[in-house]
Amino acid sequence: FMGLTKKEAYTRNKEWIRESMSDNFKERIIQSNPVYAAMIYSVDENIGKLVARLRELGLDKNTVIIFTSDNGGLSTSEGSPTCNSPLRAGKGWLYEGGIRVPLIIKYPGKTKPGIERNTPVSSVDYFSTIIEMTGSVPTSVKTDGVNITPLFKKDNMKSRPLFWHYPHYSNQGAEPGSAVRLGKYKLIDNFEKGKLELYDLENDLSETTDLSSSNPEKTEELFKLLEDWRNKTNARMMVPNPNWNKPPTP
Repeated sequence: FMGLTKKEAYTRNKEWIRESMSDNFKERIIQSNPVYAAMIYSVDENIGKLVARLRELGLDKNTVIIFTSDNGGLSTSEGSPTCNSPLRAGKGWLYEGGIRVPLIIKYPGKTKPGIERNTPVSSVDYFSTIIEMTGSVPTSVKTDGVNITPLFKKDNMKSRPLFWHYPHYSNQGAEPGSAVRLGKYKLIDNFEKGKLELYDLENDLSETTDLSSSNPEKTEELFKLLEDWRNKTNARMMVPNPNWNKPPTP
């Protein structure tokens, strides 16, 4: 776009891209989209305006700000405007490029600027956390989330599994599946391939080495957690379409 590098911004040399897929499916491998960069700059600029206005109104010491995202950057289709490197894939996928997102919390009087935490949390935790932060009366509504305010004191919480469920195809090229993370390990259950993938995120953040064959015990443990959670929540699964006519083999 800007001519600052001669390196190709995209590739179709990825295992998930089939020859039958249109040119819409390509993966960005370097961060070089000026429009995307301008949008990020605009978000940063306007958050600054919001914080400044809160300060002007004298509300900054009594306002919690949570900055996060609903999914990882779109890197595999529809123009593939961003690159999530070193994370694998992007929006619509169960790899870290699709589900690992930023989370910044400004909690006046309770947190110190610049403190980082490595304990994984999920957006389902926000409800319970905001109730605690605001001193609200707990409701009878039950969620899968927990109050994460103890993390503001120390980077340590009781280990628990986190789940994702995406039982359909998407326009980002991803295949349907589910995933569970417990500690440093994450398991992906790919419905189309009938395949389990296990990754050690502590030592392999880019998810390059599938450990499901070399660590069958951990694979079985996490798959049992995932199956139990799907049954407990009555999660919808894929079912065959009786009206689908498989195209003839060339």
